[in-house]
Amino acid sequence: MPPEFKFLTQYDPAAWDDLVASFPEPHVLQTWEWGQSKLRNGWSPVFCTWGAEPIRAVALVLMRQLPLGGFAARLRVMYAPKGPLLRNWEDVNLRAVVLDDLRSLAQRRGGIFIKIDPDVRIGGEFQAPSAQAVSGQAPQANAGGAGQVVSAELSQRGWIYSAEQVQFRNTMVIDLTPTEEELLARMKQKTRYNIRLAQRKGVNVRVATTADLGLLFRMYAETSLRDGFVIREEGYYQDLWGIFIRAQSSFSQTEANLRPYAEALVAEAGGEPIAGLVVFRFARRAWYMFGMSRLQQREKMPNYLLQWEAMRRAKAAGCVVYDLWGAPDDLNEDDPMWGVYRFKEGLGGEVVRHLGAWDCPVRPLYYRLYTQTLPRVLDWMRQRGKTHTQQSIHDAEKG
Repeated sequence: MPPEFKFLTQYDPAAWDDLVASFPEPHVLQTWEWGQSKLRNGWSPVFCTWGAEPIRAVALVLMRQLPLGGFAARLRVMYAPKGPLLRNWEDVNLRAVVLDDLRSLAQRRGGIFIKIDPDVRIGGEFQAPSAQAVSGQAPQANAGGAGQVVSAELSQRGWIYSAEQVQFRNTMVIDLTPTEEELLARMKQKTRYNIRLAQRKGVNVRVATTADLGLLFRMYAETSLRDGFVIREEGYYQDLWGIFIRAQSSFSQTEANLRPYAEALVAEAGGEPIAGLVVFRFARRAWYMFGMSRLQQREKMPNYLLQWEAMRRAKAAGCVVYDLWGAPDDLNEDDPMWGVYRFKEGLGGEVVRHLGAWDCPVRPLYYRLYTQTLPRVLDWMRQRGKTHTQQSIHDAEKG
């Protein structure tokens, strides 16, 4: 008998997070708090489970109604960020039931499509030797992971590899179980040198509070304009960071390594903030998702010391994995993420490849229209977002 499928629009926060944490690949983007942080932007969370005693699969699904008139007003886009989670992705029957039920859910709730991007590995982990990296040759992955089988089944069932990869398909991770001395030894020599340089130059790292959220956003806005990526308005980050940062005050020390929360760090030199980052923690894992810096005093290498302190603090909190959040698809110098990759590689990060985001088009005609229109809308939003970010920085400087 297939596992019973249930979906609820409300779920006890602690019970849901405990359930997600019990899976082999838990992710902070599947937590109750992540769903709540999206409410301001028009997304509604739905909590899906399969089976009982024990529950064999779960998915936090976000739904957003399209702002259209007439019949189209009832249409939605649906997304399970870093989900669904299965006890065993190699369980053919369970996999089939979950994929079928997600399709049915989208059909019943007026979805144009439903998107998934679970952390199912393709080829396991690999690290690029320097010689390969210099020559631009992608390194060979080790055997392992269910991603190839799952990708083939998704294609057979009519799912489409998505042109909109909301999250990074690949990432870089650091095993935090070794000692601090061993973690430093695994870094590149230049990285260790830059950490010590920041310390010698008087860079100090402190834990930020909710009072620093405005400061963090201003530095993040500066970073986005300098590095050419688009960010959302300040309120989005105030909500997202605030929800997770405030959460840590309600946890005991023994709970802190399991419950979802965020810690922001600020690097200062001479009393002036010059860089920062935000790390999310959940289920003994840590994700570095947001980094920000200013042009002033960059020669003091604050980002290296920030990462080291974030790793140390995550390890002290009981985390065993530090996810550096993002890696190139191809390891060559022409990839726009090459510089980021080299920085993360210097910290000891190893690349992990995932199957990426897949869409199930429930209404094919609307899906084609949506995917054809989306690139133009995104281009418009990027330009509008850049202008808005420039204005927000200007207003902050005047204030």
